[in-house]
Amino acid sequence: MRLLLLLLCLLPAPLFAHTGHGTLGFSSGFTHPVFGPDHLLAMLSVGILSAQMGGRAIWTVPLSFVCFMLVGGILGIIGIPFFSVEIAIALSVLTLGSAIAINKKFPTALIMAGVAFFALFHGHAHGEEMPGSAQPALYALGFVLGTTLIHLLGVLIGWLGTREPRHSSLLRISGVAIALVGAYFLSQALLPEKTSPTPPIAAASSAR
Repeated sequence: MRLLLLLLCLLPAPLFAHTGHGTLGFSSGFTHPVFGPDHLLAMLSVGILSAQMGGRAIWTVPLSFVCFMLVGGILGIIGIPFFSVEIAIALSVLTLGSAIAINKKFPTALIMAGVAFFALFHGHAHGEEMPGSAQPALYALGFVLGTTLIHLLGVLIGWLGTREPRHSSLLRISGVAIALVGAYFLSQALLPEKTSPTPPIAAASSAR
C-alpha cells in the first residue's frame, strides 16, 4: 500500500499522455494500459473496489470492465468517434477513487453499469491509438490481457487491504489519493488546447 501511495505522488504530468506505441501488435496493446497512468489507476481501482464489495462482485465488476472495454476498443479501431474521451477517462479515475475512499456497499448492478460506461471510453482510447501497422486482433488481445492483469493486482491489493481494520484505513487513504490524481487529470483534460501563435513574418505574408 505504501508503494501505491508513493507511486501516486511521483506521477509526473507528461505521463498523462498514453504511451506504449513503440512496438506493434500484442506488445503495443499490452503496454498501452500498463504505461498510461490514467488507465492504470482506473483499472487498479476497479479491482480494489470489487474486492471491497466482496462476493460475486470480485469477478463480475472487473469482467464488466473488460467486456465493455473490448467493445469500445473495437469502435476505436474501426474509427467510430466518441465525445470527450479524455474527460470521461479522468472522471473514471476520480469516481472510482472516491468509491474506494467511501467504502460503502454499493449495489453491484450500479457499480457494474458505471464501470461498463467508463470502460467504453478506456477501450476507445486504446483502439483509436492503435499503431497503423499493428494487427487489430493481436493488439486487442494485448490490451485485454494487460487490463486483466491490472485488475487482478487491484483485487489482490483490495483483498489484503480488507483483512485488518488498519489496512482498510490505508485502502481508503489510497482511494483519496487516486481521486485527487483523477481530479488533476480532469483539470488537465478540461483546459483549452493551446494554439501556437502565428509568426510575425507569416502573419505579414498572409495579410498581403
